[in-house]
Amino acid sequence: MATPLKTRPLATTPLQNSPALRVVAIGGGTGLSTLLRGLKRYVSTPGAPTPADSKCADPSAKDAPCLIADLAAIVTVSDDGGSSGRLRSDMKMLPPGDIRNCMVALSEDEHLLSKLFQYRFDTGVGLEGHSFGNLFVAALSSITGDFAQAVQMSSQILATRGHIYPATNSSVTLAAQMDDGTIVRGETNITASKQRIIELMLDPADAAPMPETLHAIANADIITIGPGSLYTSLITNLLVRGVPEALQTAHATRIYVCNLMTQANESIGLTASQHIEKIFDHAGGRIFDYALVNTSPVSPALLERYAAEGQQQIEADLDRIEALGVKAVAGNFVHEGDVLRHDYDRVTDKILKLGVADYNVRGKIFYKPHSA
Repeated sequence: MATPLKTRPLATTPLQNSPALRVVAIGGGTGLSTLLRGLKRYVSTPGAPTPADSKCADPSAKDAPCLIADLAAIVTVSDDGGSSGRLRSDMKMLPPGDIRNCMVALSEDEHLLSKLFQYRFDTGVGLEGHSFGNLFVAALSSITGDFAQAVQMSSQILATRGHIYPATNSSVTLAAQMDDGTIVRGETNITASKQRIIELMLDPADAAPMPETLHAIANADIITIGPGSLYTSLITNLLVRGVPEALQTAHATRIYVCNLMTQANESIGLTASQHIEKIFDHAGGRIFDYALVNTSPVSPALLERYAAEGQQQIEADLDRIEALGVKAVAGNFVHEGDVLRHDYDRVTDKILKLGVADYNVRGKIFYKPHSA
């Protein structure tokens, strides 16, 4: 279900009369960084003198207009495991892992510098297990005294095609009420629990968002949520004070990208509509208009491998999604490799089509999709 039309004018480029969209992507983990790789390809050149001088991030996308004038990622900062958890404990800083992955995904050139940021030490007392990028952000955080500023400086070094904002600049801890009545604290402990999550909470409960986050949401033309772990990558962002309210009142085209598979200890047995219900319950209302749901089958070999971990392909109960007031958009959004991932070209193509379609009533706008 589409939101009411915007009252502010649409920014358009003279070239191809295509909209210059402001896009916000919310999430964490592998899901968000995968999506950002697709969105990045349509981001216009920063500082181009005129729209006609703009160049999309991906040279192979020459036939597609640079539809995205501004891209912002809002990233969860509740991780307490691995290298991020160690730095969080030792240096009293926010966990940099998900942020680092997003910086690499949005980098201008995912080669030497990106590989350097992703390099993980496999030897060395105190170094083993740490990624260089995490240590780099930690050093900048110590120098500047501000994690968000360190992220901004690191992004400049990687020449990212977008802004990256922590969901909050406060140190937060996740807590979950489980179906047996117990309270489990810490993301690592929550994901390791064998009990089903009933409610996710943030400590402190009044953790404030960055002003840039609320500004980006208020001015966005498209907002995406997901894919990612239901509770620890998605819902955790919605627990930050003011964020769910901002999403409920946003004028953007709001799109949920549903996961491909259930996830152990977070969403086992949940259908696509039940994922949405959990999100709405924690957000206090409906916060998106569309849901992209994969309906393409997964190969038996991969299904068998995931089944060994207790995971299965998420049931696409489209009618139930529609009953929640959300327009279900079915399609083939899966990419099969060693593991299942979203096909970011197809997902991005569909997201941009939905965003542009919401402007069609304002004038004749053209969009040539990158994929066939």
